[in-house]
Amino acid sequence: MTDSGRHQPALRLTRADLEALPNYVPGRSPADLARELGLPEAVKLASNEVPYGPLPGVVEAVTEAITASHRYPDMGVVALREALAERYGMDADRIATGCGSVALAEHLVRATCLPGDEVLYSWRSFEAYPIIAATSGATSVRVPNDAGHGHDLTAMAAAVTDRTRMILVCNPNNPTGTAVRRAELDAFLDAVPDDVLVVIDEAYREFVTDAEVPDGLDYVDRPNVAVLRTLSKAWGLAGLRIGWLVAQPVVAAAIRKVTTPFSTSTAAQAGALAALTQAAEMERRCALVIAERDRVTEALRKFLPDVPTSQANFVWLPLTDRSVAFGKACEARGVIVRPFVGDGVRVTIGTPAENDAFLAAAEAALG
Repeated sequence: MTDSGRHQPALRLTRADLEALPNYVPGRSPADLARELGLPEAVKLASNEVPYGPLPGVVEAVTEAITASHRYPDMGVVALREALAERYGMDADRIATGCGSVALAEHLVRATCLPGDEVLYSWRSFEAYPIIAATSGATSVRVPNDAGHGHDLTAMAAAVTDRTRMILVCNPNNPTGTAVRRAELDAFLDAVPDDVLVVIDEAYREFVTDAEVPDGLDYVDRPNVAVLRTLSKAWGLAGLRIGWLVAQPVVAAAIRKVTTPFSTSTAAQAGALAALTQAAEMERRCALVIAERDRVTEALRKFLPDVPTSQANFVWLPLTDRSVAFGKACEARGVIVRPFVGDGVRVTIGTPAENDAFLAAAEAALG
C-alpha cells in the first residue's frame, strides 16, 4: 500500500443508516456469569426458553437425521407442512416454514414492502421488528403501548396511511406479555384497509389462558391476515430454529419464493415432526410454566403492584429508568434477566428453583 493509500478515508462498504440501528441482544451466557461470580452455575431467565429439555423422541429423530447431513434438506418441507396442516385443519399450500418465526417476519416485509413503504407496530414490542423493517428498506411506524403495556389498536388503526403495507400485532406481546382480546382485534381488522397485510405474531400462543384472547388461526380466511407461529418456545426447539406461518395461498407461496433456499434444515424438520407427535406432553409442560408464571406474578406484585398479567412464558417488570440497575442487581446474585433500557425488564419463567432464585434477587433489589 502506498503512503497516499494509507491516508485515504475508508471506503463505505455498508449502508450508513445501519449504524443507528440497535443490535438484537441475545441472553447472556450463564456459564460466563457463573465464572465471573465464582458460582457453580447461574440461572438464565433472559431468552424465553422452556426449561424442560427436548420433547420425547426429538433427540432420536434429530440424531437419525444427521446421518443424512451430507444431503440437502427437502426444500419444500413437504412432510412438516402436511403435518402442520393436519394438526391445525388447513391446506398445506397455506403454510410456509422458515428459520424461526422471526425469519418469516423478515420474509413478509421483503415480500410486501418496497423502500419507503411503512411497517406499523406497537412499541415496545418485539425488538427484532425495527431491524427487520430497516434492513428491508421499509419505514418503521411505532405506536406507543397503552397504559397497560399492551397494543393500542385504536391508535394503530389511526396511524395507517396510504404508505402502510404491513402491520405487526404481537399477541401475546413480547416483551410485556399482554394480549389483545377478541372484540378489539375484530374491530381493528375491520378498520384496516384490505390491501394492508396484518401479521398476527403468535410465538407464545400455547401459553394463553385467557379465553377472550383469540386464536389467530380463526382469522386466516381474511385475505389480508397472516399468522406467525414457532416451534422454538412451547415445543422446545429453540436451538433448531423453525417457525411457520399461515396465510392465503398466494401470500404463503410468495414467502416460500423469497425464503433462503434450504433454510429449514434436515435436523429441524425431523425434530419438528417428532415434537408434533408429543402434543399432550407439550401441553403438560406449558401447564407447569403457566402455574409458575402465576405464582411469580403474584409474588412480584407484593413489591411492584403494576406488573401486568402475562399470557406468555415470561413476566414484565415496568421499571422504566431502573431497568438496567435491576438487571445488574439480579446478575450480581447469579440470575440473568433481560432489561430494556428506559422501559422495563422481561423475565422468563423457569423451573420452580430458578424462579425462586429470581424472586429472592428481585426482593433484595426492590423490596
